[in-house]
Amino acid sequence: MSDPAGPRVAFVSLGCAKNLVDSEKMLGQLAEAGCVLTSEATDADVVVVNTCGFLAAARDEATEVIREMVELKAQTRLGGVVVAGCLVQRDGETLRTQVPGIDALVGVHNRDDLARAVLSVASPGPAREKTDTFLGDYHPLVALDTGRLRLTPRHYAYLRISEGCDQKCTFCTIPSIRGPLRSKSPEVILAEARELVADGAVELVLIGQDTTSYGADQESGPGLAGLLRQLDEVEGVRWLRLMYAYPSVLTDATIDALAHCTRIAKYVDLPLQHINDRVLKSMHRRVTRAQTEALLERIRNRIPGVHLRTTMLVGFPGETDAEFNELVDFVLGFRFDALGVFPYSLEPETPSGRMRSQLPEAVKQERVERLMLGQQEVAFELADSQLGRRFEVMIDGPVEDGHQPARHSGQAPEVDSRTLLTGCELPSGEVVEVRCTGRRDYDLTAKPTTVALPVRTLQ
Repeated sequence: MSDPAGPRVAFVSLGCAKNLVDSEKMLGQLAEAGCVLTSEATDADVVVVNTCGFLAAARDEATEVIREMVELKAQTRLGGVVVAGCLVQRDGETLRTQVPGIDALVGVHNRDDLARAVLSVASPGPAREKTDTFLGDYHPLVALDTGRLRLTPRHYAYLRISEGCDQKCTFCTIPSIRGPLRSKSPEVILAEARELVADGAVELVLIGQDTTSYGADQESGPGLAGLLRQLDEVEGVRWLRLMYAYPSVLTDATIDALAHCTRIAKYVDLPLQHINDRVLKSMHRRVTRAQTEALLERIRNRIPGVHLRTTMLVGFPGETDAEFNELVDFVLGFRFDALGVFPYSLEPETPSGRMRSQLPEAVKQERVERLMLGQQEVAFELADSQLGRRFEVMIDGPVEDGHQPARHSGQAPEVDSRTLLTGCELPSGEVVEVRCTGRRDYDLTAKPTTVALPVRTLQ
C-alpha cells in the first residue's frame, strides 16, 4: 500500500554525467508530483532505474540491477519497477522479454513522462497500468534541466549545454540513442547556471555529447566561445570546466576563450580515441595525426598551465601491433595530465560492429593494461614534479582517514585524481592555497600554506 502522502519512490542512477542530469531532473519532477523519495528500494512502493545503454558492459550492469529490483518485488513491500534512460531508448519493449516483471518503460526522449509512469505503477487495484511504455523520437528542442534534485555534492554541478551528436563515429551508439545535436539557447543555459549557483554550486562542469559543436545547429548565436564568455560573467561561479570536447571542431576562438576567461579552469577534456591515421579514418574521427598534434600544440602554447585530459580506444577492428605501438609512443611522448583507456566494445548495430578483423578480448585487455601502465609512469612523474609547488584547491568533502579530499583546477570531479590535505578541516566548496608535499599513488598530498604567497600555476 502506498504512503498517504504519495508513493514512496527509490531511485537508481547509472551511467555518465549526462545521465546523472536526467536523474536529477526526474527526481525533481517526482518530488513535485508528491512522491516521497527514499534511499532504500526495500522501503519503496516503486523503484526507478535510470539506465545506460552505451556499451555492452553498461547494458549488462543495468540488466543485472533491473533483475535485482524485480526480484525484490517478491520479497519486500516494493510494488513496481520503472526502467528509464538510454537502455530503454535502445532496446524498447524487448527489455520486457529479457527481464519479465518490468512495470513501465520511459525512454530518454520521454523523460518528462517519468512521474506519470511512476504514479500509474503505484496506483492500486484495477487502475494500475502495467503496460505503460513511453518511447518516442527525439524532440528538436532540448528538455529543460531546471528544478533538479541534485545528486552531486552541493558545491559542484553538471550543466548540460546540448543534447545528441552529429559526429557519427563508427563505434558509437549515441546518435542512434540520443539523436542529433540540439543546442540549448544561451538564455536557457545562463538561467540554469544561475539556478545552480543559487543552490550552492561554485563549480559548473559543462557537458554534452559533443560540447565543442555547441550552436552549430542554430542559425545565429554565440557558439561555444561566445557562450563561455557569457558564462564567465555569472556571479558566484569559481570554476567553469569544459568536458567532452571534440578535436576536429575545437576552434581557435574557443581556445582563446579558455585562455582568457578568468573563471574557466585551464583544463580541457579532449577525447582523441587514437593517433594512427588509418585507425582514425576507420573510426570516422575526421581528424589526422598531424592535425591532432597541431591542435595540441596550439592548446599548450595559448593556454599557459593548461591540464589536458584525453581518452583512448584500443583494440578497434583491424588495429595492428604497429598501430597500437604508435599510440603508446605518442601517449608516452606527449605526457597527458590524465588519460582514460577503454577496450573497443563490439556494438552490432554500429558500422564498426560489422567490420572484419574483430580482435580477441584478450588482445584488447592486454593493450589496455600496457597503455595504462605506460601512462601510470607519466602520471607519477608529473605528480612528483609538483613537490613544493603552491596552488589553489577546492575542498571536496569531509576528512577521510586523516586527509581532506580536494581538487586543483586541473582535476575534474569523478574522473581525475585528487589532492589530499592534512592539517585542515574546511567546508566543501572552500578554495584554499596549499603547498604540495608529495603524492599517494595518483593523488597529490598537500598542506594549507600559512604564509600568503602568490599562487603559482601548476605546469
